Amino acid sequence: MTDNIIETRGITKSFGSLKASDDISIDLRAGEIHAIIGPNGAGKSTLIHQICGGLAPDAGQVLLGGQDVTALTTAARARKGLGRTFQISALAMEDSVLENVLLGAMGASGRPWRFWQAIMGDRSLRERAEAALERVGLMDQRHIRTSALSHGQRRQLEVAVALTLDPRAFVMDEPMAGLGAEGSKNLTGFLDGLRAQAPILLVEHDMDAVFALADRISVLVYGRIIATGSVDEIRTNADVREAYLGEEA
Repeated sequence: MTDNIIETRGITKSFGSLKASDDISIDLRAGEIHAIIGPNGAGKSTLIHQICGGLAPDAGQVLLGGQDVTALTTAARARKGLGRTFQISALAMEDSVLENVLLGAMGASGRPWRFWQAIMGDRSLRERAEAALERVGLMDQRHIRTSALSHGQRRQLEVAVALTLDPRAFVMDEPMAGLGAEGSKNLTGFLDGLRAQAPILLVEHDMDAVFALADRISVLVYGRIIATGSVDEIRTNADVREAYLGEEA
């Protein structure tokens, strides 16, 4: 039985002459936060899209819990427990906080779409949604319009939506984007506790957050992983310092 919750094996993706993913093999283990870092244009988003199902690799495999999911759609991978948050929020801003999470719970249930009033009155769906909001600390905000939330609270709401899927793993694409220092500090604390719920594959530019959270870091440069290791190993890796970290290390 593998301890790898997410695994890629030799993922390769080209766009014309540009090789955006070059034989990438990484894994996410139970209970950890594995950060993927690299300069702009390194291929981080392309890799995430392949892991989550939005983009098919030219070669290689994506596994979830040891099962090959390479041919599955994004929705099918979500139903198998792959929870995702986005660099740009995908929330319905005019709907309430609770309504956003109910939509996630509806998708997790696998039931066919029904009228909105019927969804709102479904006790089991509502309990699932409210439990997710309680977990992320937004229960008191459940009836307010999502657009009224702070940027950091919207990130927490995205996690609540993902939690309705009872995720086996989270994939998070720059959750700190747009947050100030205090917001990043608060979200870092939240994500640190979330790893007990499910491990996190984290793409992030905020190196303070990465160094505070990551159990392992993989560095992606020009579509290739040039190093994987602990925070200390990455900080002191000469190739990484030259290619990316520089004075940030």
